[in-house]
Amino acid sequence: MKVTFENVDKVNAKMTVVVEPVDYQTQVKKAIKDYCKKARVPGFRPGMVPEGLIRKQYGTSILAEEVNRVLQKGIYDYVSENKIDMLGEPLSTDENNNVQLKDGEQMTFSFEVALAPEISVSLTKKNKIDFYNVIISDDMINNQVDMYRQRGGEYVKVDEYQDNDMLKGTLTELAGNGHVKKEGLVKENATMLPKYFKDEESKKLFEGVKVGSVVKLNPSKIFHDNEAEMTSLLGVEKEKVEDYKGNFNYEITEITRYALGPLNEELFNLVYPGAEIKTEEDFRAKIREGVAEQYKKDADYKFLLDVRKYLLDKVGNLEFPEEKLRKMMLANANGDEEKVEKNFKASLEQLTWHLIEEKLVTKYEVKVDDADVREMATEVTKSQFAQYGMLNIPQEYIESSINKMLENKQTVDNLVSRAIDMKLCTKLKDVVTLNEKEVSAEEFNKSFE
Repeated sequence: MKVTFENVDKVNAKMTVVVEPVDYQTQVKKAIKDYCKKARVPGFRPGMVPEGLIRKQYGTSILAEEVNRVLQKGIYDYVSENKIDMLGEPLSTDENNNVQLKDGEQMTFSFEVALAPEISVSLTKKNKIDFYNVIISDDMINNQVDMYRQRGGEYVKVDEYQDNDMLKGTLTELAGNGHVKKEGLVKENATMLPKYFKDEESKKLFEGVKVGSVVKLNPSKIFHDNEAEMTSLLGVEKEKVEDYKGNFNYEITEITRYALGPLNEELFNLVYPGAEIKTEEDFRAKIREGVAEQYKKDADYKFLLDVRKYLLDKVGNLEFPEEKLRKMMLANANGDEEKVEKNFKASLEQLTWHLIEEKLVTKYEVKVDDADVREMATEVTKSQFAQYGMLNIPQEYIESSINKMLENKQTVDNLVSRAIDMKLCTKLKDVVTLNEKEVSAEEFNKSFE
């Protein structure tokens, strides 16, 4: 096999591959013999089908398959040996449509090649990148404690309303003069949660009310004329909501509050099994440790985003083989030109970062092995369970979930990418100067905007 490579310009090249009979004939003969053994042809015993018959029926397709196989291997080996920085796969030219596939003949194929632009990336201590240290406040810990306590909580009836309580009472429609409307709407056991009212003034009507209190309100005002909300509250059909835009009396018959569960060793063991936490102080310390660790990971992620922006600005706009990239994207988008054009600019930015990241990974010798991928899968799995409040998951379930993740190639690729990002982040924090900032959780979240 003979491969020639010609640079058209800095980002475009042409590759010509000449496939000789010696490159494919041995493979073709072997493939035909395999067909003879496996083929089921009427009139012949299994494994006894004549080679000539197989060549006649399947010869062309076998030849095409084997030629394509050696062609792809030849291209891969050439690119690898010559360290050609190529974008995507070589694009077959129209000339290949005229190639005649004949056993024993020489065949010539040509391809267009998209080359990656030359890029130089350098980071030193002279480069300052923001790094956020999130202050873990007592309120954050209190909120987390309350979230855990909700598991063992229960609803209790109380006499006086507080924010977030649920009310039950009787709604009575009023006439324009403020008196009870004759034959007006009366809805018993009408449930309300004032905290979620859209109207702030209506919320204030319930401050300090007790069982037996009567509140004058306007459902239309409370819900900003939301038909679904009013239909649910009043118990009327959607078409009749417009008839009830006036005031109502609401006599409160019941106030229900969700009381948090006890803060005791049972809760401590439920949240952190095996940690042998005995006191509330140790429980809060353990929570603080977990929250701090999560924000540290988030801060690393934000740091990597800031490195990306810094380097993209530093590198600027690169010269890309845009025509060829459009062809590749068009093939991946099933010919949707509008989608390709809409995402083309963002795709070039993502590609630029990919090239930058490859340089950094090589420069700082970032490597990921199977153990790193499994560790990342474990972290992702535990995080997914935690989102649903499931912290005390048996190890066998976690392992089962991890194993399923690792069966999916796309998922594994994503895990590898995330593991590389984390290792690269650790390296870069030692390379650059960190402009450390202490911020609140609210300020940190705003930094992503």
